[in-house]
Amino acid sequence: MRTTGNTIFISGGSAGIGLAIAKKLQAAGNKIIINGRSEERLKKALAELGDAIGIQGDLSVEADRIRIAEELKNNYPDVNIIVNNAGAAFGYSLAEATNAHEKALIEMNTNYFAIIHFDELLLPHLLQKTEAAIVNISSIAVYGSHKAIPTYGATKAALHSYTTALRQTFEEQKNLGIFEVYPPLVNTEFSSYIGGENGIPPSEVADELFIGLENNQFDIPVGQTKIYAGAIAEAMGKLTQA
Repeated sequence: MRTTGNTIFISGGSAGIGLAIAKKLQAAGNKIIINGRSEERLKKALAELGDAIGIQGDLSVEADRIRIAEELKNNYPDVNIIVNNAGAAFGYSLAEATNAHEKALIEMNTNYFAIIHFDELLLPHLLQKTEAAIVNISSIAVYGSHKAIPTYGATKAALHSYTTALRQTFEEQKNLGIFEVYPPLVNTEFSSYIGGENGIPPSEVADELFIGLENNQFDIPVGQTKIYAGAIAEAMGKLTQA
């Protein structure tokens, strides 16, 4: 799809991967709308971006999702790309935790249920566009969990399953692309508690997304994730030939 002249909404766009994506796509000539929970952080990000729009709100809260979706449709009707980047993750030990289920509920709500609902609210609007896209920021955790973030991987696996079904549902709708990005460990504040300083820069995720959009590459593995994706593709190829 085209990578310029779009109006793009990025959830969690005030820091980390979301802000890097905002900068990359803005530099390519797109109108950027970012969302963040913190008003202070949102203002700081807008100062970095310059000519961008901010919408404060917590997309894990149903009332905020509805309000933001309505604001996009009514005030920014040209929006044609949605980047679902906002997420939640908890680092803890299952051996020590007494509230793992509460943490898992927050993660699943933010990383899965909220995205399904937000997409549902905006799909009728996007389907009216000449060219539109939904981009779900997934994770290398799709391929397996880790004890340091024991309930996070399941939420990203659920998001992956939903994204695949969404893509299949609208595969005949040529004006709507469904993309999924799989970052590995990324050096952001979000991942600092699991050694994020050893991860790739968020700009690398933004660069790979840009290339994926440009080439209509709907599955976009990044960095180390390419090893897993390549191995699975090879295995599937052998099964097909058998």
